[in-house]
Amino acid sequence: MHSCSGARMVEFSNEPSTVSGARQNSQLRQWPVQLTLVSPNAPYFNDADLVIAADCVPFAFANFHSDLLKGKALAIGCPKLDAVQTYSEKLAELIKASNVKSITVAILEIPCRHGLYAAVETAVNASGKSVKLEKKVISIQRELQ
Repeated sequence: MHSCSGARMVEFSNEPSTVSGARQNSQLRQWPVQLTLVSPNAPYFNDADLVIAADCVPFAFANFHSDLLKGKALAIGCPKLDAVQTYSEKLAELIKASNVKSITVAILEIPCRHGLYAAVETAVNASGKSVKLEKKVISIQRELQ
């Protein structure tokens, strides 16, 4: 049986924060965020810079809000558990309806997550629109590459 390396058990040793009492503010601008639940016609997607993230990324990358999400709309999904073809169809509809300016796809470096980027590429091509597309990869060490 073939399994995704993302299902392999890993335990991290976390060092305490060097900044005592520091809190980050959430940069989330809308709800829902789950790709299967968002409306392609939602007003917060109009002329937006959009982040599409594998749903595990914000948990793995501590600075997700400040480094990737600030000032952007968000949609999340799991290419391992969900139908990626459905993602492509919905995202193509969203891009057509909302005039999205740019899309940043945030994934983990594990192989099964790259399907999300492929789904977004397919959606951009199917939309017929010119959209700046960027991939951000979070390493197994939980760092932005």
